[in-house]
Amino acid sequence: MFFESCKSILYSDTLVPDIFITEYMPLLSSDSVKVYLYSLFLSKHNKKASTEEFAKSMGLEISTVKECLAQLESMGVLTWKEDGLVLHDLKEKEINKMYRLKTTSTPEEVASNCEKNKKRNEIIYTINNTFFQGVMSPSWYTDIDAWFDRYKFDEDVMLALFQYCFDHKGLIKPYIEKVAESWKNRNIRNAFDLDNYSIQYKKFKDVRSAIVKKLKLGRNLTEYEEAYVEKWVMDYNYDFDIIELALKKTTSKTNPNFDYLDSIITDWHNNNFKTKEEIMSYEAARKKKNSRTSSVSASVIVPQKGNFEQRKYEDEYLNSLYENA
Repeated sequence: MFFESCKSILYSDTLVPDIFITEYMPLLSSDSVKVYLYSLFLSKHNKKASTEEFAKSMGLEISTVKECLAQLESMGVLTWKEDGLVLHDLKEKEINKMYRLKTTSTPEEVASNCEKNKKRNEIIYTINNTFFQGVMSPSWYTDIDAWFDRYKFDEDVMLALFQYCFDHKGLIKPYIEKVAESWKNRNIRNAFDLDNYSIQYKKFKDVRSAIVKKLKLGRNLTEYEEAYVEKWVMDYNYDFDIIELALKKTTSKTNPNFDYLDSIITDWHNNNFKTKEEIMSYEAARKKKNSRTSSVSASVIVPQKGNFEQRKYEDEYLNSLYENA
């Protein structure tokens, strides 16, 4: 027997997994979300549609639809087949990600892991209630657990990581991992390390603002320019009064850039200069040396006028030229 539903489209619904809303939607463009929803709708009714028809129905360019489908495929939401698309079961996908085979452990390892997991669970519970209104999706639990192992953060640092990302660009996983990687490279592991980094970061922000003001840029620094400033402040441990010496050297340049500034400041660091006085003495000595070199070079310049002997010609040579002409 064949059972056919007669429910009108007016009374039908298209179900969207909550996993899609919490895990995938924040990372997708608005057009990709439209494409996914329409794909769900078509798959529910077993409809066929070409890329051109799809684009016209959504009011999008064909190239835009193709880009959205490529983005959805790269995130594992769907897969291309020869005769169409296959939408993945996102719930089953998350369950497979969370499933782990059990392994045997010694009693000591069990006790240690139990205590460690207890602390982690308390922080994850706090993160869930603070930033996700108590409805954090399951994949966040496995990701946070993996971040603990990868970055070796204490529980307080993990909570601070979420607070920092929430206050700046939001809780987007690639952004959280980028910040966490930066903290790891700065050897942040515990609250003490984080406090020291916070002091340095405040100093970096103050120096960054002062540079923008001094150079009258009228804009924020780019990501690459900020990386230079971060190196000068956090790696070289230079204050603004030293960096300002380099800024003053740009007045003689038509188009000064941060590469030029970095070459100056890195030269000071490579010479192990720590104070403003050491750098000023070094620059004064180098300027005096360059001036002396220029004077010596100017004194040995050979004048072009009168520095050659006039060639003399015999009468026979001149007469032969005349006859040939």
